[in-house]
Amino acid sequence: MTPDKRARKQAKTKQRSRVSVAPIARSSDDAHEVVFFQRHKDDDPTKSVPGREQLNSWPAGVRVDVRTVLAAVAAAPPKRFSGGGYWEAMHGDMTGWHEIRVDGPGRTHYRLFCLLDYDAQGKDKPLLVVVDGRVKPFQTTLSDAEYAKVRSLGVEYWKRPIRSLYGDES
Repeated sequence: MTPDKRARKQAKTKQRSRVSVAPIARSSDDAHEVVFFQRHKDDDPTKSVPGREQLNSWPAGVRVDVRTVLAAVAAAPPKRFSGGGYWEAMHGDMTGWHEIRVDGPGRTHYRLFCLLDYDAQGKDKPLLVVVDGRVKPFQTTLSDAEYAKVRSLGVEYWKRPIRSLYGDES
């Protein structure tokens, strides 16, 4: 009598299903997905989206320029993007942050503050996270208090392992 081949096939199938696959590490060399930070309902009951709201309040031409830079930086990826001062790594108290810089009508400066996230759960790509934005007059600097407000939103973003992002159900 010959052995039943079905039993061996079932055993192999069971063995294969027990093999676990390690998640693929996301790299700073990968293209990034552009997302907007949404405040968590525990921190802001209205669940505001500061970066998106700020961007949408800017003149149409500035919005187009900023979105073009966002797309180019994400595709480059960010560490490889060289775009004439539109994308800058920040320093000092803002180390870890990146800034999109666009000038608009009346020599007004428009700034979008972003973080790079390589550990967001449930995401296939690393994230380029738009957190907040600011507008300032020509040749001025933002106050330490304004930078502190931006940093506090960053602390809020990082404190949850499941990130609070615009468009995600949470």
